[in-house]
Amino acid sequence: MLTRTPDSDNEQVRARARAIRDAGGVEQALANGSVPKLVDTTLSEALVLGLLKQGVRKYFAIFGHGSTDLGNVLRIYEEEGATRTINCRNEVEMAHAATALRWQYGEVSAVVTSIGPGGMQAFAGSLAAASNGVGVYHIYGDETTFGEGYNMQQVPKEEQGAFGRMTAILGGSYVLHTPEAIRDALRRGSLAVNHPYKAGPFFLLLPLNTQPARLTVNLAGLPARPELAKMAPADDAVLDEAAAMIAKAGKIVIKAGGGTRGHDTAVRRLAEASGAAVALSPGSTGVLPDAHAQNMHVGGSKGSISGNYAMAEAELLIAIGSRAVCQADCSGIGYKKAEAVININGDLADALHYNNTVALTGDISVIADRLAAKCEALKASANKAAWLKACAAKKAEWSAFKRARFECPPLQDEVWKKPVLAQPAAIKIVADFAKLIDAAKFFDAGDVQANGFQIVEDDRTGDTYTETGASYMGFAVSALLASAAAETPRYSIAFTGDGSFMMNPQVLIDGVEHGVRGMIVIFDNRRMAAITGLQLAQYQIEFKTNDRVAVDYRVLASSVFGVHASFGGNDAEALRAALKAAHAHDGLSVVHVPVYSGPDERGGLGAWGQWNVGNWCEEVQDTWIKQDL
Repeated sequence: MLTRTPDSDNEQVRARARAIRDAGGVEQALANGSVPKLVDTTLSEALVLGLLKQGVRKYFAIFGHGSTDLGNVLRIYEEEGATRTINCRNEVEMAHAATALRWQYGEVSAVVTSIGPGGMQAFAGSLAAASNGVGVYHIYGDETTFGEGYNMQQVPKEEQGAFGRMTAILGGSYVLHTPEAIRDALRRGSLAVNHPYKAGPFFLLLPLNTQPARLTVNLAGLPARPELAKMAPADDAVLDEAAAMIAKAGKIVIKAGGGTRGHDTAVRRLAEASGAAVALSPGSTGVLPDAHAQNMHVGGSKGSISGNYAMAEAELLIAIGSRAVCQADCSGIGYKKAEAVININGDLADALHYNNTVALTGDISVIADRLAAKCEALKASANKAAWLKACAAKKAEWSAFKRARFECPPLQDEVWKKPVLAQPAAIKIVADFAKLIDAAKFFDAGDVQANGFQIVEDDRTGDTYTETGASYMGFAVSALLASAAAETPRYSIAFTGDGSFMMNPQVLIDGVEHGVRGMIVIFDNRRMAAITGLQLAQYQIEFKTNDRVAVDYRVLASSVFGVHASFGGNDAEALRAALKAAHAHDGLSVVHVPVYSGPDERGGLGAWGQWNVGNWCEEVQDTWIKQDL
């Protein structure tokens, strides 16, 4: 009688990993017979095999006692070249890195943590993926299934499945209480992380005692990544109705939401065919080239002079790929003169968010192209000249407003006790440098982000990633770690404030460890300037949004061997020189830039919309109640 030993088990796991690597995937290994259809293995390996069948071969991990068995399988698969594991130092950081890997490069990966605090940290970080519609797997250790007593780090309640219930709030969730349920778990997970319109995180909870439990898994029966056909209205009736509305209206605004990313060509065609002004969301910069005559820039609670003008004056709203987020539609009152809506969206709820709506549900490019063709046939843009001329005047006003701030000389700062660059001027210098070297830009939450999406001048999507869905401090710096895992990495620059940087500074260590080549620019105003500004605007006084502790970020970053850290100087010439030197470094670099914060209005780009917060709520809500849309 054969006796199973850890060594013999590991050799069988190793043989399967090697066969899959040599064949180029699970499907190919099944086809050439190097791996049998029925495999006797553990739940941990079954999960790795199932994810490989979906094309998931990269893991961001912090192992603990709640993931030792899964960690052992991943060790063997990595040694055989079938998977790759990037070990990290903070669960929030790796959740952000996995989100960025999917968002920027389209690669689905998995986040692996232990039980309890590790899972809770990663769960918090998954908010960024959920808020921005980015599909990522999260795999956490969980309490044992025998109920023999509290497991260390589980939620200490006399209830089952506490983590499974929590994680189900942010995305799909499956507790693998029964190993044989792996097929169902992975089918649900594949749909969640690869959903064409509402992707998000999917959480797999692995009880400590079921990870090494054995089962017979049918590899042919495990689900592959779904290939879904593009959907659009079945007939032309609703498109004809929408085209007639567009031809009749004199003032139209297209609100290009985050869902329009990657649909640049179709959105541009529809804008030109309809004669609409286009107001962007913070996450859709580049959908229309920056200099395009119909691009009115960002509209919303921060917004711009031109973007908010177009939203406020339009009679017809064409919402595309928009969730109607409060900051993008000014808490529901951005379209004060709009009488009707055409909404292009794959999600029914989002497509029907407004009243008086013609809903065109399905793929954005397919629908926008079909609608544009009908508008072209009707010459729907012919009566929009006066509208676009008025919008162009507002865009010129916005451009002049920005230019005055970009050209602002260093301002005397109360904290720094010397003249330093204003933040808009400093961000513009770095954004221009990013365009010069064809680098992607990641913006962290706070004042840097709020100014950033007003400043960037993108001509395509994919050049800027601004995590405005959750506004998660520390996202941008953590996102740089994605390039270490990407098949074809792109040099990227993280724009971060001093507060956001300190949320996830361990990326300095992980960045060097895993060979990140990129740059972190720290815009240091020694405060939470976005909240300071909000406090002053609402209550005319600041409260607890700054400190007296000076940090030399150049010295801090330099303490991590392999990081090139430099001082960005106090003027434009010094900053440009520091950026050039940082980019020349073959690794991770940090540039520390002191920036102005104070009463001079040139220190920021201002807010142009309405927002349902603080003592503004009553006015905004009163206006919203009176809205018909």
